[in-house]
Amino acid sequence: MSAPRLSPHARLHYDRRRESWVLLAPERVLVLDDVAYAILRRLDGQHDVARLAAALAEEYDAPASAIAEDVREVLEDLRRKGLVQP
Repeated sequence: MSAPRLSPHARLHYDRRRESWVLLAPERVLVLDDVAYAILRRLDGQHDVARLAAALAEEYDAPASAIAEDVREVLEDLRRKGLVQP
């Protein structure tokens, strides 16, 4: 994915009842783990996956290669579900 972003019908929302971040879409609520939330909150449609992974690697002081793989997996899964656009 070159510059991923959330699909127009999807949005991040903090659910007070669940005390966690969720991804809302028509007839769907996906409860996000910390990794997915860290990735999705940075999606703006202007930064490619490599830049996104580099920013996360710096923030969490982790190897960029490992972070990049996690980012690709999360985004690809959500792309297949129609919640992220390339």
